[in-house]
Amino acid sequence: MIRTLDAFLLHINTLASTVTSSATDYPDNWFIEPHSHAKHQLIYAIEGVMVVHSDQGQWTVPPSRGIWMPCGHVHAVRCIGAVKMRSVFVRPDHLPDLPTQTRAVSISPLLSELIKTSVGIPAPCEPDSREGRVMRLIVDELALLPTLPLHLPQPRDARLKTICSALQNDPADSSTLAQWSERLSLDEKTIQRLFNKDTGMTFGQWRQQSRLLLALERIAVGEKIIDVAGALGYDSPSAFATMFKKQFGKTPSHFFK
Repeated sequence: MIRTLDAFLLHINTLASTVTSSATDYPDNWFIEPHSHAKHQLIYAIEGVMVVHSDQGQWTVPPSRGIWMPCGHVHAVRCIGAVKMRSVFVRPDHLPDLPTQTRAVSISPLLSELIKTSVGIPAPCEPDSREGRVMRLIVDELALLPTLPLHLPQPRDARLKTICSALQNDPADSSTLAQWSERLSLDEKTIQRLFNKDTGMTFGQWRQQSRLLLALERIAVGEKIIDVAGALGYDSPSAFATMFKKQFGKTPSHFFK
């Protein structure tokens, strides 16, 4: 019984010292240079949009969403609009079951408030205090983070990089696979095979995802949906809204609410 109680108290003490948090605000168009951390990091912006880059690809993270960045993963962040960033850092040796892959995640209202509260908590805190219980509850919530479809994988093949760079520079480009095949002197089936190999997507799926993530950036800074739809190559705002809802589960006008 004593050993069980001792183990329980040790577990509480460990959790209370496992999590820390920080708050940093950045101006519009700020770029955080590539870096990594010795701890896992949950990056959460209560305002502004973050575009996060790593070797695994690119994530566009709107307000009220976050990105889980495992320890040791080199990443850079571009700020769209003024960004109020809140970060939670977790010691990986204390919580080995947390994800080891970068992913965009949904932030529940509960976790959002816990993160905001935790920023003002000095470390270390007493494990059985209110502050300690806040930190332990954050740990519980981290284990339940739902993944969101905000990832745009980047290809390694130089020929695909040419296509993808062109599409991101001109998202309204409607060039067909046959046209790209002719420009690159590369068989259409080879292009599709390379897209599937490097990104796990077809050419059409990659272009669609690229457009929709660019849409998130534009809408977040106040552009009208009708203008965004036209700039990204959609035939009409309704066609854009339909595709947006199919991918993200909400219409563009409701996504940021």
